[in-house]
Amino acid sequence: QVQLVESGGGVVQPGGSLRLSCAASGSIDSINLMAWYRQAPGKQREMVAAISAGGTTNYADSAKGRFTISRDNAKNTVYLQMNSLKLEDTAVYYCHVDGAYSGGLYYPNSWGQGTQVTVSS
Repeated sequence: QVQLVESGGGVVQPGGSLRLSCAASGSIDSINLMAWYRQAPGKQREMVAAISAGGTTNYADSAKGRFTISRDNAKNTVYLQMNSLKLEDTAVYYCHVDGAYSGGLYYPNSWGQGTQVTVSS
């Protein structure tokens, strides 16, 4: 089983920065795609940024130029550096793994429990 544990959320003023981390635990052999999603109250969950095992990244238009996704394959950890935060970035941020091998088994879809990010003046 692949377990994802996020950390780094909190309250920040507009224009501030936060760094989210998500560590995958278990007998991880390899992870394909790692991503961050977010869900604001009353809205659907949306992809924020994603990164492949080889380091190819993809960003939502709302995140381009402000957020940076990175990963440490040795630590099975993905990060999201968020700069120039706006009020509309307020949401619960979820870590997602799309395709992981753990203990010889394949897990196509794993989610973290979410971490709250609140941007408020």
